[in-house]
Amino acid sequence: MKLHSLKDLSAVRGALAEARERKAAEESARAEAQRAAVRDRDLFTRAIGPVRPVRSAPRAALKTSRPAPVAAHRARDERAALAQALSDEFDVSTLLDTDEHLSFRRPGIGIDVVRKLRRGEWRIQRDIDLHGLRSDAAREALAAFVRDACRQGLRCVRVVHGKGLGSPGKTPVLKWKVHGWLIQKNQVLAFVQAPPAQGGAGALLVLLGAASAAKV
Repeated sequence: MKLHSLKDLSAVRGALAEARERKAAEESARAEAQRAAVRDRDLFTRAIGPVRPVRSAPRAALKTSRPAPVAAHRARDERAALAQALSDEFDVSTLLDTDEHLSFRRPGIGIDVVRKLRRGEWRIQRDIDLHGLRSDAAREALAAFVRDACRQGLRCVRVVHGKGLGSPGKTPVLKWKVHGWLIQKNQVLAFVQAPPAQGGAGALLVLLGAASAAKV
């Protein structure tokens, strides 16, 4: 910057003096702000008094247990095996006792057991209605029903198969298939046609083996 006169020199000196004053004022303001912060901190410390760290309570490291996996494939395979284990080609007539009411009893089961079953001396603990189901669905449902009943220790159940009045020729196809399926289940000790009040020709009363002896 070129100075052409004493007047210019005087203006420069004035500007420098103003700059120094502004800088000094800013530094003074900052110092005062710092002193005020210290005073506030000291005031707060005196107000709350002595302090000490809070000890946190010990925490146990708990292991989160994962839910048990659902064996979906296994359950599906079991249902398929149950259905396949019951054959439609089984000759029912080779094992059925013939009397006024068609019945079945496993070798070693006395005729008195069948008579008591027919007279209703065994309390029906559960039943299943297969009426209206297609053959494959009925076979799978019956196999699962017998399996679950044995696992629960049930002894007497009712199986409703219908009278076949809606079948072509009014032939009780499902009825004879149910007879054959039940005979193939080792857990089934005996069965008889249900009395009229409990389904008559459209249902069977089935006696199952004890839970400890049943192999499911």
